[in-house]
Amino acid sequence: MIGKFVSEFKAFAMKGNVLDMAVGVVIGAAFGKIVASLVDNIMMPLIGAMGKVEVADLWKIQVGAAELKLGAFTQTVIDFLIVAFAIFMALKVINRMKKDEPAAAAEPEKTPEDIVLLREIRDSLKK
Repeated sequence: MIGKFVSEFKAFAMKGNVLDMAVGVVIGAAFGKIVASLVDNIMMPLIGAMGKVEVADLWKIQVGAAELKLGAFTQTVIDFLIVAFAIFMALKVINRMKKDEPAAAAEPEKTPEDIVLLREIRDSLKK
């Protein structure tokens, strides 16, 4: 029972699409760190310098003992939009660089049964 489970898991884990997905996740995480660094260390300080304010510290609301950090949320949304845009642009470049894969040879269309039957009747009438 355990041997069968292990062999099924091995077959699942070694499928090409699972390995491709794992590589994509690792590369995506690394790319996300690069873009997050760009946002945190370059873009947000520039945005803050324009308005001479730190976006994360912009809006804070005190509700009882809790502090709502709307500025930090806004900065996170901006980070997401920049990361999404960077990934979109990277995918556009990759798709342009990707060579067009040769189209699979189209299989001849299967003749419908009624046409085959009509041809058989025609051929038998000719005889």
